[in-house]
Amino acid sequence: MKNGTIVEYIDQQRILCAVILDMTDQRVHLLNENSIEVNQKISRLSHASQNRLKMNQGRVKLVASLKETALLRKTLSEQIDIRELWEVLNPMEEWVDLSTMAGLCFPKNPTDDHEAAVIRACFENRIYFKFNQDSFFPYSEQQVEKNIAKEKEKERRNFLINSGGEWLRNVLDGSVDQTIEDTGHFIEILKSYYLFGKESPHYSLGRAMLAKAGMENSEKIFEVMVKIGEWNSDQNVELKRYDVSESFPESVLKAADAVSGDFGLASFEPSRINLITLPLMTIDGQGTLDFDDALSIEPEGSYYRVGVHISDVCAHVKKGDSIDQEIINRGTSIYMPDMKIPMMPTHLAEDVCSLKAGEIRPAISVFFKVSRFAEVFDYEVVPSMIKVSRQLTYHDVDAMVDSDESIWTLHEIACNFNKKRVSNGAVIISIPETSIRVFDNHEISVRRLDRESPGRMLVAEMMIMANWLMAKFLAKNKMPAVFRAQPDPKARLYNQKKEATLFQNWMQRRMLNRAIISSAPGHHSGLGLSKYVTATSPIRKYYDLVTQRQIRGCFGMEQPYTAEEIDQMIQFLRHPLMNAGQVQMRRNRYWLLKFLEKKIGSQEEAIVLDSRRDKYTILLTAYLTECKLMASGNWNLKPQDLVRVTISHVDARRDVLTVNFG
Repeated sequence: MKNGTIVEYIDQQRILCAVILDMTDQRVHLLNENSIEVNQKISRLSHASQNRLKMNQGRVKLVASLKETALLRKTLSEQIDIRELWEVLNPMEEWVDLSTMAGLCFPKNPTDDHEAAVIRACFENRIYFKFNQDSFFPYSEQQVEKNIAKEKEKERRNFLINSGGEWLRNVLDGSVDQTIEDTGHFIEILKSYYLFGKESPHYSLGRAMLAKAGMENSEKIFEVMVKIGEWNSDQNVELKRYDVSESFPESVLKAADAVSGDFGLASFEPSRINLITLPLMTIDGQGTLDFDDALSIEPEGSYYRVGVHISDVCAHVKKGDSIDQEIINRGTSIYMPDMKIPMMPTHLAEDVCSLKAGEIRPAISVFFKVSRFAEVFDYEVVPSMIKVSRQLTYHDVDAMVDSDESIWTLHEIACNFNKKRVSNGAVIISIPETSIRVFDNHEISVRRLDRESPGRMLVAEMMIMANWLMAKFLAKNKMPAVFRAQPDPKARLYNQKKEATLFQNWMQRRMLNRAIISSAPGHHSGLGLSKYVTATSPIRKYYDLVTQRQIRGCFGMEQPYTAEEIDQMIQFLRHPLMNAGQVQMRRNRYWLLKFLEKKIGSQEEAIVLDSRRDKYTILLTAYLTECKLMASGNWNLKPQDLVRVTISHVDARRDVLTVNFG
């Protein structure tokens, strides 16, 4: 090659014609058909002609000559039938040089232009040959089929990007093109991209469609889905994002509906103790329909016989049946401000398994002989038959605590048991609960619930006591279960015997270590108990259902799980439980921010939690939610300081809460 030689090279999936202006050992300086000078490695050239251009004719004429050559070669390449050529050469299964290829395509005196045309034709249709600068090899029939499928997929992809991007832009502009058919593909791709980002199988397609529409923010996809009626403005996208199903399969619903709720005494196992005359009460939140625990108390000399009675869900849900397989994949019920997703079908959760007043139900009962000072002298766990007589709410109990002797006594025992746990090292975190509720008219209610109210304190401590005693029962019987343990906190920030501030409670929660869940018992530092399980909510939590099966196993009522099976189940449930927790937490956060969108401009009290460089982390005390506050040169705040801030910007959909110094 010399100066003036016509060459071709590939740039951005195009073959360009150029002339050599200068060259070194490994590189050439070129002028291409677009009148642009470029440097290229000689190895990157796709073709070099024998023909040369006269370099003294000037730049304009050089470029004109290059364009004329490029047009000629393009025209010649379009005359080549690549498939026909492949059919001729495929049986040979060997490399073919460029001059032979040119001779086959152009039998009459092929020139450099014909050779370059062959390269161009194979470059434009790469289905049939693999090639380099001067030789070609026909692909096998199997590879050609794969290449054809790949090209079709490429065409489909380009269609989706171009048509989908145009459709997306038109929807936002309010001028949807009705001639575009089958927009369902666009919708599913964009939904997947919005929900899962880089984890989406359609990530690159969705991103390209967004770019084609001239959009950078994926939140625009949400606007589009609302505009076309796929989603509503408050769509719970987390359900799709975390693969949480709102409904049950038809087969599971049929299986659940087939479970009878009519119980006669003759239908129970002989091993069950008949407690249907024992006065029982449930205590739950207003609106609760799935009652899974009840309480009883009887004086016994100077002591009391307290009973915690748990609905025996396992009497209806058999290990491994279709209902069981469905609920293990759910792991838990999910409670959100605007909806509830039960772990079990409604017929079971709110009817057959629910401890409804006046209905006979199978149960697992935990009795403990206890003093008013929460000294436990004896306990027993028994399968039973029960009938609830009173269905109370927390509000009812709060109003009755001073007038109803049973409730007053239970509350006193509960308070004393709480003190005992504290003396055993329990970490009591006293933070009010933020209750968020969305009504049918889209009005949002945000209020704080006092967890230390008599009703809530009574139920919480009785359930903790029952779970502790069931853990002792299982350990005594050497039965593996879903035991919970917890190491000591990283630090103890206050004396548990004195009332702590909201700041201290909030920061103490950060100091807690994660609970350890395993098939073997261990000390639970946070509760101040030697061992612990959860078994009091089998309608709502699968772990509790598993523990209940192990208790039943102690009585020969069913085959219990082995320790290995329980460890496998703990591992399996981590994923659905984590997803359920994320859905619940994010949905609560969404509706709280939705409520605060109407509070923009209002002043709120906040506690400084910590400071880092140019910002503080603060806690809005009225809503018990954290946010950032940019530092001001006029303020030098420290943790625990109280400040007044103004809510300046809230966007629930984008999870944005901005406040300024008030």
